[in-house]
Amino acid sequence: MHVVVIGSGYVGLVAAVGFADAGHQVLGVDVDASKVAKLRQGISPIYEPGLDELLHKHQASGALRFSLDLKEGIPAADAAFICVGTPQSEDGSADLQYVLAVAAQIGDAMAMRPADAKPLVVVDKSTVPVGTSARVHAVISALTDKPFEVVSNPEFLREGTAIEDFLLPDRVVIGCRTDEAEAIMKGLYQAHLDAAKARNPEGGKWFRMDPPSAEMTKYTANAMLALRISFMNEIAALCERVGANVEYVKAGIGSDHRIGKYFLNPGPGFGGSCFPKDLQALLKVGRENGQGLRCLEATVEVNRHQKQVIARKVKAFYGCESSSPAPLAGRRFALWGLAFKAHTDDIREAMALELIDNLVSLGAEMVVHDFEAMPNVKARIGDKVTYVEDPMAACEGADALLVATEWPQYQKADMDAVASRLKARVIFDGRNLWRPEDMKAAGWEYHSIGRPTL
Repeated sequence: MHVVVIGSGYVGLVAAVGFADAGHQVLGVDVDASKVAKLRQGISPIYEPGLDELLHKHQASGALRFSLDLKEGIPAADAAFICVGTPQSEDGSADLQYVLAVAAQIGDAMAMRPADAKPLVVVDKSTVPVGTSARVHAVISALTDKPFEVVSNPEFLREGTAIEDFLLPDRVVIGCRTDEAEAIMKGLYQAHLDAAKARNPEGGKWFRMDPPSAEMTKYTANAMLALRISFMNEIAALCERVGANVEYVKAGIGSDHRIGKYFLNPGPGFGGSCFPKDLQALLKVGRENGQGLRCLEATVEVNRHQKQVIARKVKAFYGCESSSPAPLAGRRFALWGLAFKAHTDDIREAMALELIDNLVSLGAEMVVHDFEAMPNVKARIGDKVTYVEDPMAACEGADALLVATEWPQYQKADMDAVASRLKARVIFDGRNLWRPEDMKAAGWEYHSIGRPTL
């Protein structure tokens, strides 16, 4: 099939290489000329494991091309995927200006389709509030009398494993009105569904529903996962107060098949591009329809508080309750991890940024390392901190080590070598990378999340 993917950000680029990998002919479209030029050279604007390999492979084969011109792909397309951003507006709602602008461009380009062409399937792949498919349909239908249908196809990709999630989906959700549109969508995804079922009989599930239900499914999934994270972070805080170990609690409840083991890790709260924005958008939808979502309001507030958990521990340990305007002056801290999670360079809503702001404002010096996110942080905050290419170099002469991202390389570090570079064996671990018992035996003052400081 012929596919047009509009937008080459996180969702669009993964979708483009994913459909090309299934054997379809894909045209990726973006308005950013510099981005398109780099993509044509095989240079991805984002870091995602496995993405570069597929980008090179399918451009070389001719299955994947990139263009600035939407009209280049619409005449022969079976489906056009809208994968542009839906940033958060000041009132918390999703800003649909880019989605609707693309819809208008598709409407204009429909005039170039042959008179006998089958209906174009226009797919909302961006995360959008309930009712967006109807708005997209209205925009396009005002500009053309050629046949088309608008389908909702929310993405469920995890940053760091997005390629695997797309190629081996546990489920695909489709919101459409006709069997013909469903057939097009199934044809696009069939190779991935088959591969997922071959790996796991429970994978590759197909869900057809109406567009509003599909739109709501995406927001509800993210809200449920965010709620689990905030709930476990509150339990972790209580565990610290009563002398319990949240890791044991997590194992105990995770073995209950009704609960499951996923998204129960305590930490510095959720970040990234999805959860914070999507929760605010869903809360806005609730307010507009007279239905308060108190659980989600609490989830957002707990997460806001949790972002400061390591900063609070550092300030308490170094006695920052004094009236001094810079109680951490003369202190140097090594910070491992800047991305909001491992295996990505995404720093949106990352705890590390808040930690830097907090401690630097108190006079501290910060020396930071991350395997992928340092260029993004430097572009955001400049020389507010010192950047080093080696995690060990960050520890040189530091008063303590702070951990904000769970890169597996950090967990495998030679901790004796780390200790030899620090002024003292002090760690504030926001990701629970090591066991408190082991750290105590090695002579560390070890502070983690939801576990006793031994």
